[in-house]
Amino acid sequence: MTTIYSSAEQLLAAEGQDLGATDWIEIDQARVNLFAEATGDHQWIHVDPERAASGPFGGCIAHGYLTLSLVNLFLPQLIQVDNLRMGVNYGCDRVRFPAPVKVGARIRGRGEVVRVEQVGAAVQATVRVSVEIEGGERPGCVVDTISRYTFN
Repeated sequence: MTTIYSSAEQLLAAEGQDLGATDWIEIDQARVNLFAEATGDHQWIHVDPERAASGPFGGCIAHGYLTLSLVNLFLPQLIQVDNLRMGVNYGCDRVRFPAPVKVGARIRGRGEVVRVEQVGAAVQATVRVSVEIEGGERPGCVVDTISRYTFN
């Protein structure tokens, strides 16, 4: 369920809030292949199922940056900020890939508001998104996303 903030005051008070988890999505080979085409990263551990079967992961794995890019899919399921003049992606801090995401795995995003501060006329929010792997002990990616919001 998406957490909605409608004012700067609400967002500023959200530091430390658990945003819950998104729906699960499956990472299939077609998605991995499309990412390889888009980025030019055709390393065999991502796109050659036959060779990858005898590799270190027992099959193909998603690109780390594919897993990171899916945070953009998960964020709107976790947080919605209304009454804005403008919202921008300011960047990311502390990107980590603790575990490989195998093709066929299901993943989801889990969010937490880790920091909120006033920056000039904007409110800057840092949301940590952990990309959980169904049945896995460690996440496939953990990233602190930074967004700036200017309210009406």
